[in-house]
Amino acid sequence: MKLSVVLVAAALAFSSCNCFKKMAQNRDDVQLTVTPEILTLNNGIVAADINVTFPEKYFNKKAVLKVTPVIVFEGGEVAGTTKYFQGTKIDENYTVVDQSNGGNYTQHVEFPYDPRMDLCELQLRAEIKCASGKCKEFTLVNLNDGAIPTKEQAAILAGDDEAAKAAIAKEFGLTVAYGLNTLQKDLKYGDLMDVMANNYKRVTTEVDKTDLLYAINSSVVTRKNEKNADLGAFKANVDKNLDNDRASQSIAVKGYASPDGPEKFNDKLSKARSESGKKVVAKLLKNTGLDVDAAAYGEDWEGFKELVEKSDIKDKNLILQVLSLYNSPAQREAEIKNMSSVFDELKEDILPELRRSQIVNSTDIQGKTDAEIMAAYRNGDVLTVEEYLFAAENLANGAEEQVAILTAASKKYNDARVYNNLGIAQTKVGQKAEALKSFEKAAKLASSSELNKNLLLANLANGKTAEAKKYAQATDAQGKAALSAAQGDYKAAAPALEGYNAAIADVMNNDLAAAKKAIAKDNSADADYLRAVIACREGDLKSAEAQLKSAVSKNPALAEKAAKDINLKALRK
Repeated sequence: MKLSVVLVAAALAFSSCNCFKKMAQNRDDVQLTVTPEILTLNNGIVAADINVTFPEKYFNKKAVLKVTPVIVFEGGEVAGTTKYFQGTKIDENYTVVDQSNGGNYTQHVEFPYDPRMDLCELQLRAEIKCASGKCKEFTLVNLNDGAIPTKEQAAILAGDDEAAKAAIAKEFGLTVAYGLNTLQKDLKYGDLMDVMANNYKRVTTEVDKTDLLYAINSSVVTRKNEKNADLGAFKANVDKNLDNDRASQSIAVKGYASPDGPEKFNDKLSKARSESGKKVVAKLLKNTGLDVDAAAYGEDWEGFKELVEKSDIKDKNLILQVLSLYNSPAQREAEIKNMSSVFDELKEDILPELRRSQIVNSTDIQGKTDAEIMAAYRNGDVLTVEEYLFAAENLANGAEEQVAILTAASKKYNDARVYNNLGIAQTKVGQKAEALKSFEKAAKLASSSELNKNLLLANLANGKTAEAKKYAQATDAQGKAALSAAQGDYKAAAPALEGYNAAIADVMNNDLAAAKKAIAKDNSADADYLRAVIACREGDLKSAEAQLKSAVSKNPALAEKAAKDINLKALRK
């Protein structure tokens, strides 16, 4: 009896829109498909192709059908582009559906992504207009049963209660796709970014040196030579280092001879000079407790070459060429002496500087320990830029502390490396807009392959694909793969990606075996969650449930994500 009442009501509804009566009765003959069956987020857009096939003898020649795709989600909805169909006897400029032959039509719809769309459905809403009868203006039609609004519903639709009107519109809509696959949003661009290296050294070596010069063929140190060597400044540096608990000094005297005499004679002369120089230094540092080493180096051809390169001698290139052509010291000396035009300049300006004993203080200075660096950072004490960079890369407890350390560094140093590495840390903690600004600041200070790639990835993370493409040509294979993934070309992306990002691409390619292999050694919460998604796709709900439980135990925030994830819908039944 109740069924009869429904049929009578439907018949009354059909008769009020006479051009739609038969179409409503035969609505199941209309074939409708949506691609993809589950909506998919791609490049900040939710898109679908709706294909409809009207059968022969279906479409009324005097009817106009208005169809609007609407994506509906909790708290709102967004309407897509409306498409109009008309019969052959309607004088409008819409898509004509021939009654005799029917027709096949495809409508592409796009919606800008809104995070509220993670739990959504795609509806088609239709209105009918007839050339005669009660539906001369567009009238809402229930695509689920073919009915038009009752008087009560019509009154609400004509009123001002927007919520009530939306409820009726949703009730009349035909859901053609349910849920949104947002796996693309899970790509970890931060994992692909390149850190710019620091130059931090646990031990730094400082070298202080001075020369005791000698007369030709002599190893005697005169007071004038001592004064010219500025031994007082050398001693002051030694004393300064003695007061530094982190400093370890090594004192050496190196004896040399100028290469303008017999080689054997010069070997003996350089040894005598090293010994005389050692006596001077030992006396100078007698109260320091430091040992003094001495060694002879014979003819100083390397020093000769260095001084010639720095000189203004007209034919210096010719001299340097001679040095490169001959390995024999005697032959070198003979060839240079043959160059009478330049030998006087060498004799006056170069050779006297090589008759020396070089006094060298090589001091190793131990840097701060890891604990000292972190204590200094936390106390707000001054660190070098290298120490900040080292602390962020090696000592920070997670990305959030990296952000804090590098933010502190950026307030003291205007260094491209600081901003680049800060951008990476910000990306990893979800501060995508701030990260892009950091990379842009870095790019104003320097240019590098790392920055080029990171700017591409940061723009992708912010949904700015067009901007990201500007950096694509000069980036590496990973950067290009990330761009492909962001544009939905997962087949091109997968081979160049690794780990979690490769697994995302593999799942989107439906290569579940490859996806599992890519994260086999990854025990993170995100990897467990992705394993749950893979298990659901494989129909292994027991494993999916276990993996999801593990993921949530490591990161409770994933429970809220799972509650809306279409990929885990099977677990919510």
